[in-house]
Amino acid sequence: MKNYSVQQCALGILMILSLAACSGGGRYADIDAFMAEIEARPKGQIAPLPVFEPYQPFTYSSANRRSPFEAPVVIPKKKKGQVKNAGVKPPANHAKEYLERFNLASLMMVGTLSRGEDSWALIEDSQGGIHRVQVGDYLGANWGQIDEIAPSRIDLTEIVSDGSDGWLLRPRSLELKGD
Repeated sequence: MKNYSVQQCALGILMILSLAACSGGGRYADIDAFMAEIEARPKGQIAPLPVFEPYQPFTYSSANRRSPFEAPVVIPKKKKGQVKNAGVKPPANHAKEYLERFNLASLMMVGTLSRGEDSWALIEDSQGGIHRVQVGDYLGANWGQIDEIAPSRIDLTEIVSDGSDGWLLRPRSLELKGD
């Protein structure tokens, strides 16, 4: 059996007395009564979550019209007695290529390919298909024929109506789609 010193015994008794003093008896009786009253009240109802309507996608229906951010075709004024530009007109007996069914604004250049001297551009249509084109191929609804393929753009010339039974050449470009 161990022998404890008087100091150790006194310290132990002091600790026991301090713990007994902390019990407080009825010091928190008012808080206990308040908590019991709150717990005795009837419980409330939480409203159910609202029903959200499903997302309705918006379809842009003006994609086949001229972009408001592009300059309109400038039609030169005709002088009296001036003959219409008879040399410019849509190609006759032209078999439509696949990409001519899309508006030029809905087509995007997504890359280029080259082998030796030959180069092609990769075009993404509005349905997500990727097509390979080269100089001389047609794009867009206005007989746009590819003149040049550069690493970052395609230059082409469209044939558009001048509004009075004639035709005009309109240069256009498709820039490489950035990320």
